[in-house]
Amino acid sequence: MRQAKTFTISDDILTEIASTKGTVSTSERVNELLRRALELERRERLEMEAAEFFSIDGADSVRERVAYQKASKEALSRG
Repeated sequence: MRQAKTFTISDDILTEIASTKGTVSTSERVNELLRRALELERRERLEMEAAEFFSIDGADSVRERVAYQKASKEALSRG
């Protein structure tokens, strides 16, 4: 669904859009660019969330890792 909205866009941006739109309308080109920008922002947020998730290395995590390594060594030494 499309809705008519009014936005103020800088002249330099309008010039860039006009020079890169090809055969599609200016409105279509702006929609395409906004979709790309929103997707880029979404991916950046996901990357930040993943980096934050994997950077959490509290004492519990260290203890769990040491316990896992110890259990792995014991299991391998039995084999």
